[in-house]
Amino acid sequence: MPNTQLTAVLFMVLSMIAYQISASFAKQLFEVLDPLTVVTLRLSFASILIVLMFRSWKIIKRLPYLKWKDLLFYSGSVCLMNVLFYASLGKLPQGIAVGLEFLGPLTLALLSIKEKTDYLWVGLAILGVALMVPWQDASADNFSYLGAAFALGAGICWAIYIYFGQRVVRQNIGLHALSIAIVLSAMVMLPISAVNNPTALIQTQYWGQALVIALLATAIPYALDLMALKRLSKLSYGTLSSLSPALGALAGWWLLKEQITLLQSVALLCIMLASVGVTFRASKNKNHQPD
Repeated sequence: MPNTQLTAVLFMVLSMIAYQISASFAKQLFEVLDPLTVVTLRLSFASILIVLMFRSWKIIKRLPYLKWKDLLFYSGSVCLMNVLFYASLGKLPQGIAVGLEFLGPLTLALLSIKEKTDYLWVGLAILGVALMVPWQDASADNFSYLGAAFALGAGICWAIYIYFGQRVVRQNIGLHALSIAIVLSAMVMLPISAVNNPTALIQTQYWGQALVIALLATAIPYALDLMALKRLSKLSYGTLSSLSPALGALAGWWLLKEQITLLQSVALLCIMLASVGVTFRASKNKNHQPD
């Protein structure tokens, strides 16, 4: 299918747009709820949405026969990635948190390089992210080393998520894998949040916002990610993920009227060139493979 790579790229772009918008909404919710409660509500609502959307009760009979090692690593990475990223959002500007988190998939992309030309695209992605992230905002007032550690930890989990996501899709259970991961994550987080801040979970006036965040941050992007991972290599996925900080900046400009600087415009160009380059390189390699 000639448009397979472009379709996968479209899935990724839509996934990242939804996720960046949800991150802005989540940060607003941090003003009244702690990050742990927000991520727990998000995963809980997302588990209901995803099971209903994909009718995942159909997979129950197959559960004993699945490769649970891969599924548990995939589920664990989803859970920890969410917790650590939201914890970092509570302590860092969104642009810096996203930029530091991106180091995870970027490292995986670097480790997956097989051709010299790939260094050009990954190098452009690195340059783009370095210029895109608002490092000047990392002042003593709004920068936290603990927040940076959370973001880097989320990046490591993101790399694990990519690796085991590719293994999970080979089990041919489709998007039911996502249902399993999100349900398990919610089951782990609910008792932890109940102990940490039991009254926060039952403040129903915030459930509507949490439901929107669940849809934009989990149900939509993770489903699109799984479909993209069927069609992309770890190198392609990791490099294309560099669009995340750029899309975050564009979302801020569009939704929050935040200004994009000249350097960030150059960064956008670098990231877009890297994304186009790695997409066409992957497409060319795919077309040259024997049927």
